[in-house]
Amino acid sequence: MRYLILSDIHGNRGALDAALTAAEGAWDKAVCLGDIVGYGPDPNETTECVRSLGAISIRGNHDRAASGVTDAEDFNPIARQAVLWTRNRLRPENLEYLSTLPQGPVELDGFAIAHGAPQDEDEYVFAPEQARQVLREAPAAVTFCGHTHIQGGFALREGKMQTLHFRPSGGKPFAALRVEDGTEYLLNPGSVGQPRDGDARAAFAIADLALGKTVEFWRVSYDVASVQARMKSAGLPEPLISRLAAGR
Repeated sequence: MRYLILSDIHGNRGALDAALTAAEGAWDKAVCLGDIVGYGPDPNETTECVRSLGAISIRGNHDRAASGVTDAEDFNPIARQAVLWTRNRLRPENLEYLSTLPQGPVELDGFAIAHGAPQDEDEYVFAPEQARQVLREAPAAVTFCGHTHIQGGFALREGKMQTLHFRPSGGKPFAALRVEDGTEYLLNPGSVGQPRDGDARAAFAIADLALGKTVEFWRVSYDVASVQARMKSAGLPEPLISRLAAGR
């Protein structure tokens, strides 16, 4: 079984479409790590697309706030403005879907999925020592998480922690990781709709943990300018518009 791992789509249908086009025929089941909406101009379109994929999805903090499960009081002013804009435009069936998404972690076929840390869905995992603690309590040898919008991850083997970075090369749209027995992994597929690792291209992963024992970390270009134009027309905050092109 090859899993398409999506995360942090953030209402960006242009980026999601590009990711799905690039991955066509390369996966069997879709998984979403949360934050389907928030920031971007296409909350209904991205939600409906994830629903149509039959994806195994968990909630992110923007999904909770946009659907009214929680308020947005702990969001910064720019994020709060985008969340409230999203909430006011979501159709009832999409509000219902987002409001009933389960909290991670969820264990699947030999791996687990979470939005932030498995122990705290709102925790951003940036540092190796932070990841070490997370992996000590992880529900599976391989855990996929999002939230930071940074593609990469961490590997723990015989007490030694390694920080993982991925950059496609050799003309391929992905970089591959070989998953080794005896090693624990915390892997972030990156953000489909709003990367923050200095690369503006849509990010996602394809995992084959049963036969191939590999995870492919993909980057795909999309029409950023057209998404920015829709954001501007919608009246979304300028900082959210400009950061798409910078990938930060």
